[in-house]
Amino acid sequence: MHLPARWCDDGRVSLYRDTGVVLRVQKLGEADRIITLLTRRNGPVRAVARGVRRTSSRFGARLEPFGHVDVQFYRGRTLDVITQVETVDGFGSRLVGDYGRYTTGCAVLETAERLAGAEGEPVLRLYLLVVGALRALADGRRQAPLVLDAFLLRAMAAAGWAPALIECARCGVPGPHRAFSVPAGGAVCPGCRPGGAATPSAPVLDLLDALVRGDWQVAERASPMISREASGLVVAHLQWHLERQLRSLPLVERPRPHSAGSAGLSGRR
Repeated sequence: MHLPARWCDDGRVSLYRDTGVVLRVQKLGEADRIITLLTRRNGPVRAVARGVRRTSSRFGARLEPFGHVDVQFYRGRTLDVITQVETVDGFGSRLVGDYGRYTTGCAVLETAERLAGAEGEPVLRLYLLVVGALRALADGRRQAPLVLDAFLLRAMAAAGWAPALIECARCGVPGPHRAFSVPAGGAVCPGCRPGGAATPSAPVLDLLDALVRGDWQVAERASPMISREASGLVVAHLQWHLERQLRSLPLVERPRPHSAGSAGLSGRR
């Protein structure tokens, strides 16, 4: 049943609907929860779901992490209140039985919460990236670590933190360049290379560029060794800008190199 919209004293409509992804849940009192969602039109929203911890709750199971839901909210004085929930996509049921995909999904949710910004401010691109990453993980057609790295690279780009991969991060001279410096912002030319810069193999930057462009045919040819090296750069770049470590990332399963001589990307540019 859809309730009619009411107006608050400040002129705002007190009921509103949005579609969102459940990022986190917290206990509140004996039966309630605080639900953190990333919504399509209102950005991050923290709202109270009353009575959802009771076995008789009508929609408690829908308000779990990974849930992609259509929600009706009532504007409260401090926190909004969830009054209706309908499932759009049940990603969680397809992730919880697979440790690798589940932990990867947790990293997607935690990263999204850190990057989402202030409550009520729309971040449509980030919302779409989260939904796309969870759908890819739930479908199981892509390698989970590659899905995560593609999400992290694109989410950083949406936040204005995209690492330079082709041009020098400092002077802009076209590459490819062999050095990569997280503090400098990505790939750097020999003239701009600071002390301590890493020297990834050429296929590593090729892989990162393929993930940004969505070229899965190229990305999925990467060897486990190249994928791990690329993931290390992505995570280092993200955590440098966040200025903190993400708790979920150490739990993510990464591909193990078969041997020291594993081949890289077979299709170098």
